Amino acid sequence: MLKNLACALILTEAPAPADAQRKPPKVPGRIVTTLAKAKEVRPLVEKCVTLACKAWDHVDAARSLKTDAPRHSDAWKAWREGPQWQAWAAAIAPAVAIRRRLQRLLGQKQAVTVLLAKVAPRFRDRPGGYTRIVRLPRPRVGDAGTRAILEFTGVRDRKVERAIRPAFAEGDAAQGSS
Repeated sequence: MLKNLACALILTEAPAPADAQRKPPKVPGRIVTTLAKAKEVRPLVEKCVTLACKAWDHVDAARSLKTDAPRHSDAWKAWREGPQWQAWAAAIAPAVAIRRRLQRLLGQKQAVTVLLAKVAPRFRDRPGGYTRIVRLPRPRVGDAGTRAILEFTGVRDRKVERAIRPAFAEGDAAQGSS
């Protein structure tokens, strides 16, 4: 159940294909569930996003060692036989291991792909706190369970600005007090 909830949250970030049976979400990056389920699935989602962000660091390191030659060309074959390929393979190996670990944690390839392609780049510079839980005021109709929204942070964040007190000139303050 936790895997399914985590995948549902991640898959709301991806646009639904034209031939898909599922409807596109009303708000990307957000699911409505019970409060207890949201509290249980949150650590799993946070862990997956953290792993995906670490994978991006390894992919960036390997990108500089990759060749631009078309596959199976003579230049690509020379790169493949040389020490550059071994350095690239050593640099990309942790990213592949992280992808496989995410596949075990989530259980869906499409969710892992969306997590690595869309969600992780957004949170690369953030040290944690990728999700938020917001309690809904109305309980669920069938059993009166407390509902909550589990969503990714950073997209619909509200900026709280303090009200600035007006500064009065000394002459205005004297007129207003009488």
